[in-house]
Amino acid sequence: EVQLVESGGGLVQPGGSLRLSCAASGFTFDDYAMSWVRQAPGKGLEWVASIYNSISRTYYAASVKGRFTISRDNAKKTVYLLMDSLKPEDTAVYYCNARFVRASSVYEYWGQGTQVTVSS
Repeated sequence: EVQLVESGGGLVQPGGSLRLSCAASGFTFDDYAMSWVRQAPGKGLEWVASIYNSISRTYYAASVKGRFTISRDNAKKTVYLLMDSLKPEDTAVYYCNARFVRASSVYEYWGQGTQVTVSS
């Protein structure tokens, strides 16, 4: 059974930090690109960051670049999102995503999400 289990969300003051974790199981973690995607209240999904296994290339949305850091530990089958200098507009449910493309097939999995609230 494929599982992506996020943790680490919570309430934090503006300027604070949080680290999200996403523990994966049930698929070959090393083969997958891992991403974080968020959904703010009343808004659609917004891609936040991705990390690819080959030399761990990372990509970030402009809104979080320089504040967020995505990383992965293949031995632990876990992806992380370190969020610094948090702003109220970072408030959202954060979802972990795993994606693998081979030929014309796309394999994609989602976690259940973890709430991040940035408020004083």
